[in-house]
Amino acid sequence: MSLFAGMAMDEESVKAGKLQIANYKLGENVHLFGGAFYLCYQKGLINWLTDWNPDVLIMEANPRYIATPSAVKWMHARGRKVIGWGLGAPPSNSPHFLQKWGKRQRGVFLSQFDALISYSQRGADEYAALGFPREKIFVAHNSVAPAPTFQVSRPKFHEKPSIIFVGRLQARKRVNWLIRACAEMGSKPRLVIVGDGPEREKLELLANEIYPATEFVGAKHGAELTPYFAEADLFVLPGTGGLAVQEAMAHGLPVIVAKGDGTQDDLVRAGNGWQIPPEDYGALVQVTREALSDASRVGRMGEESLRIVTEEINIEKMVASFVRALNSLRY
Repeated sequence: MSLFAGMAMDEESVKAGKLQIANYKLGENVHLFGGAFYLCYQKGLINWLTDWNPDVLIMEANPRYIATPSAVKWMHARGRKVIGWGLGAPPSNSPHFLQKWGKRQRGVFLSQFDALISYSQRGADEYAALGFPREKIFVAHNSVAPAPTFQVSRPKFHEKPSIIFVGRLQARKRVNWLIRACAEMGSKPRLVIVGDGPEREKLELLANEIYPATEFVGAKHGAELTPYFAEADLFVLPGTGGLAVQEAMAHGLPVIVAKGDGTQDDLVRAGNGWQIPPEDYGALVQVTREALSDASRVGRMGEESLRIVTEEINIEKMVASFVRALNSLRY
């Protein structure tokens, strides 16, 4: 197995880790234009294919990656299959006449793949709506951890309600909203911010001004997170992103997350948490207050979080979906 990938842009705050199994080939991402016109050219992709000579290729199903058609043609010319992997194809906000053109072009782009893997059921439905055969679409919920095997035992509520955030401290995570929301709570919950990033200094200044009880503990990973999750009653992610949501659920926590690209839809449900509009601070305050007002309900929701990541959404299930997609190409 081999992985070809370029480095993320600095503002994405994504750090590459080391691979223990797969071969890693570092490519060069050439970023073109910006905003709605952004494109990325993956320099060296065809050279890597020539050197590695794979039997099957899985690549991001994103039309902004302009080297993708060349890679697909390279594989198909040798009688080999290509699987596209992506978030889905949400409706465009462009003017109506451009929407029709864009939808047609997206369908043409997707048609080059032999199968598709989506992060969510919403994404799978979007691919099917563009005409891609549903029997060739597989859902692999994005996961960062195996099914939990450790025992989780929680009090109904800690003496003082405790809220935790885990993630990079970036503007898009809206941790400032979480600090402001806690300042509005009559229960004055304990707020623990786990993570580091470019916004930390600003957030610490804000917390000192309006909610001095906020605790910043820095970046923690793996087993280092366990005591912080154990001391929490509720996990809150007011902005986008959030692979830590699954980790929080594995520790039996109910969750509040902002609605995003669909990857949270299957993970966060009415039984284990709340999804709030991403641009609605009032909704964050209202839902946080609601969650902190009913200890028994929060306890039940935490149990459901644990069940979901134990039985439905974890790395084992994700891998199984990839295997099904790969096996489907044999026939």
